[in-house]
Amino acid sequence: MPDVSGCVRVSPDGRYILATGTYKPRVKCYEVAALSLKFERCFDSEVIQFDILSDDYSKLVFLQEDRYVEFHSQAGRWFRMRIPKFGRDLTYHYPSCDLYIAASGSEIYRLNLQQGRFLNSLQTEATTGVNKCAFHPSHYLFVCGTEDGRVEAWDPRSRHRVGTLDCAANMAAENVQLNEFRSVKQLGVTALTYSDALTLGVGTQTGQVLLYDIRSNRPLLIKDHNDGYAIRDLEFHDSSGMVLSMSSKIVKIWEKATGEPHTSIESGVDYNDLCVVPQSGMLFLATEDTKMQTYFLPSLGAAPRWCSHLDALIEELEEEEAPTQYDDYKFVTEDELKQLGLHDLIGSDMLRAVMHGYYMDLRLYNKAKLIANPFDYNDFMKRKVKQKISEENQRGIQTKKLPNINRDLFERLLEDKQEKNKKRAKTAETLLKDDRFSNLFSSTDFQIDKDSVEYQLINPVLSRMDKKKKKQKLEEEEEERAFLEARGDLEGDESSDSDSIMSDFGDDKPEKEDREDSKLKQEAELERKMLKPRKRNIEEVKASPGKKPEPKPQSSKTQEITFRSANSLTELKANRKKLEKMPLSERLGMEDSPGESIKQHSFGSREMNYVIKKAPKFERMRQQQKEHQEERRKIRRSTNKLKGKFRIKEPL
Repeated sequence: MPDVSGCVRVSPDGRYILATGTYKPRVKCYEVAALSLKFERCFDSEVIQFDILSDDYSKLVFLQEDRYVEFHSQAGRWFRMRIPKFGRDLTYHYPSCDLYIAASGSEIYRLNLQQGRFLNSLQTEATTGVNKCAFHPSHYLFVCGTEDGRVEAWDPRSRHRVGTLDCAANMAAENVQLNEFRSVKQLGVTALTYSDALTLGVGTQTGQVLLYDIRSNRPLLIKDHNDGYAIRDLEFHDSSGMVLSMSSKIVKIWEKATGEPHTSIESGVDYNDLCVVPQSGMLFLATEDTKMQTYFLPSLGAAPRWCSHLDALIEELEEEEAPTQYDDYKFVTEDELKQLGLHDLIGSDMLRAVMHGYYMDLRLYNKAKLIANPFDYNDFMKRKVKQKISEENQRGIQTKKLPNINRDLFERLLEDKQEKNKKRAKTAETLLKDDRFSNLFSSTDFQIDKDSVEYQLINPVLSRMDKKKKKQKLEEEEEERAFLEARGDLEGDESSDSDSIMSDFGDDKPEKEDREDSKLKQEAELERKMLKPRKRNIEEVKASPGKKPEPKPQSSKTQEITFRSANSLTELKANRKKLEKMPLSERLGMEDSPGESIKQHSFGSREMNYVIKKAPKFERMRQQQKEHQEERRKIRRSTNKLKGKFRIKEPL
């Protein structure tokens, strides 16, 4: 509501919830099947009370504070009429179609909706006014509560008074303090409702609830709110045997038979009206606030059919039983206290009496035990055994092998388990310990396909990380392969030199020169590779010294190559140490190639210009193609000589 909600009702068929409020005065109708607002209508004045005359929202009657009574149909306002005095409550008698209206005077107005006219009013004994009125659907005995603290019963068939209950006198007989209160203020009836055909509940202005059997003039039970506020509404929950009594500050739920309290509902705003959803544990509260309050109590009943999901939610949020012992306390008997020398602490705040012993602080117990038994050999051995077992368990946990299936997921869960985020650590620990997820790391049916599109869409960050790891791994493998190839070329050259020297004796001189030229090219290429090795290759050479090769006859050239490679490694180590000590400006100056130029700008930015060199592969292919074309031109023969021999004769 914009400001305040006044009354709330549920239609008899249970499909609609209607509520009135202000300001501007209005009524809102909610449809539970759609869980939304169905319509909203505004009034000229505020609504004191309203009633639903049909099973749905098609027939409504509203009692307004400016003495008007409005009738609404499904389309809107149907009729509006005025009563002689200000109305306080209304109720409907279905068999005769009579609308009973309680007002500020002693009369109860009767309006027949079938004939469309007023009938003779009921004259009560009230001096100031009638606050509440009600019918029971079984016997239709009409009861009304007055400001004098009386309840009058009328038979609608004969229009005669059949009985009177003096609630003020009954309360005075039960509680002597009310005698003084009665002389100051009238004990008016502010709430009135039937539980069954024989039980009637009455709420008073002083905060008491009286339960009557209509066959007796003495109350069966009197329940006091003990807050001094008037009882504004009263409801009976038949399925659970509970009574809900509401004042402006609190809603109390208690047992109808004994009056023992079950629970209570309090809020920071005042309550105006109470409505219990039939055959359920849900209730609505109209308050002095913009929003109406909704409560669901599983102890009263199940959730309504239109919000059955609340039952499943309640099962998940069910509270666990509280532990029977304290974690930081030790239970000791009186004999143990005497042995520890703490018998004098009985009766002090240091001990808490429980059953046949006491609870005491665990730290105090340990200190007292060490003082009383400093050399307790049995406890010492027990502690040592526990310590040894814990160490063995920790050692077993540390040496646990990682699974071959979903290994990355297992490692990530282990990392999450050690994080400071408690929620993530708890989730990881549950996945690792729960037997239901054991097949995730043992069965190939649950192997995660990281190349699938679904995995990359669900885990885009993880897929990017995996790609980065694969790329780094491939680069490392390529570096290792290049280094091994370089070492293999060196050993192959050393072994092939002796064979080439022996085979050169029978060859011609030009072929020897070609072989020497190709060998010089290989030496130059090998020297270039060895002069610029990568950091990883150098570490592998240092970490894995191979076996010494058997001595073989080597030429002077191969010996020079090996010496050059060894010298280049030592020079690289020395140069690397020098580079680490050099400042950044000198390093940048050394890195500049002749085809590049680097300019330093303000704020630390740099500009680099470079020239793209042509790839040597394509240059080599063009050179080979050019040589091939020249060779073809040399061996090409002319066809001019063949023209004279094979001349074609002309036809005759």
